[in-house]
Amino acid sequence: MFIIETYSTAVWMCLVTMICWGSWANTQKMTSAGWRFELFYWDYVVGILLASILLAFTLGSSGVEGRGFLADLGQASSEALRSAFVGGVVFNAANILLVAAIGIAGMSVAFPVGIGIALVLGVLVNYLDTPVGNGWLIFMGVALITVAIILNAMAYRQTGSSRGMSTKGLVLSVLSGCLMGLFYRYVAAAMALDFAHPSAGLLTPYTALVLFACGVFVSSFIFNTAQMLRPFSGVALGFGDYFRGLFQDHLIGILGGAIWFVGMAMSILASEKAGAAVSYGLGQGATVVAAVWGIYIWKEFKLAPSGTQVLLRVMLAMYVVGLGLLIYAK
Repeated sequence: MFIIETYSTAVWMCLVTMICWGSWANTQKMTSAGWRFELFYWDYVVGILLASILLAFTLGSSGVEGRGFLADLGQASSEALRSAFVGGVVFNAANILLVAAIGIAGMSVAFPVGIGIALVLGVLVNYLDTPVGNGWLIFMGVALITVAIILNAMAYRQTGSSRGMSTKGLVLSVLSGCLMGLFYRYVAAAMALDFAHPSAGLLTPYTALVLFACGVFVSSFIFNTAQMLRPFSGVALGFGDYFRGLFQDHLIGILGGAIWFVGMAMSILASEKAGAAVSYGLGQGATVVAAVWGIYIWKEFKLAPSGTQVLLRVMLAMYVVGLGLLIYAK
């Protein structure tokens, strides 16, 4: 199977993760007017599952190092399989809240607040479990990113949004971040530390990713069905609404899931050389990418007071410096 050999390559992989995780939500904005995010989400999770299977039977089944996908799946312990699957379930709950927050508050709010909290929590959880890198630099980077989150929330409160809608968008972002910061640890715990010579019972990254994707897909029948019946905003939906969607809307949703999954795969593959804390933290630099999309491309703050732009620039600068410290920590 394909594995990463050097730390510098791992950093580049994390940058790919950053771009993918920060850009997939654009696909939701590219769908037809009236195509609700609850409907978009079904195609999104199908995209994740299909991409995981494709990767497992290509990069995960070629080469001489590690174990091929089917051989790895056959020897896996139930505990490892369960851990990767649970990671998908936890991620899915967090991501549904994030997608809802994007629909209410926009990319430039939901990502910096929700994913920023996930970054802080995820880096701390993963570093305490597997302390790889300079702890002081990692914690300094996390501190700067925490301040950036606060600045972004302040900027959002200055927009022309109604108070009730503004509060709901922030609350959903915070709840999403708290859950998002925990899912990565379950996937990492299912994998062997040495990808080239994986321990018996544990998973190679490709097998872990497939089980993770299965957790996302299966739990959607609970989480996404619930939000269709009791949506965060708008009227309730039925499954008939999904089948009345345009073919292009379904394709765009699948593309969105595939883009996100490519980022996830790069992050997992990079974690062996970079460490789970650094790999996850750098990938969550997606907040900067998403904020740039939201602020400068989709103009989500165009009605905000002029002083808001200063807060946003300082927020982005703190994110960039904080991420730089995470890179230098290794």
